[in-house]
Amino acid sequence: MKTVLIATLALLAGAAQAAPKACEELKTEIAAKLDAKGVKGYTLDIVATDQVADQTVVGSCEGGSKKVVYKRG
Repeated sequence: MKTVLIATLALLAGAAQAAPKACEELKTEIAAKLDAKGVKGYTLDIVATDQVADQTVVGSCEGGSKKVVYKRG
């Protein structure tokens, strides 16, 4: 069972690394999901991974080099 779990996680990790998502595409997808849930008054910004401080990270793009961060208001 443990081997199957490890293999599954490795497969998922490999798939995520194989096709890094463009940041603007990911930001658009996240905004659509938030809008569909009725969330209002928010901003999504794309920042370099090393520039993330106390922000809420809602996505990772460009192979993990950048993050999409959420801010209310």
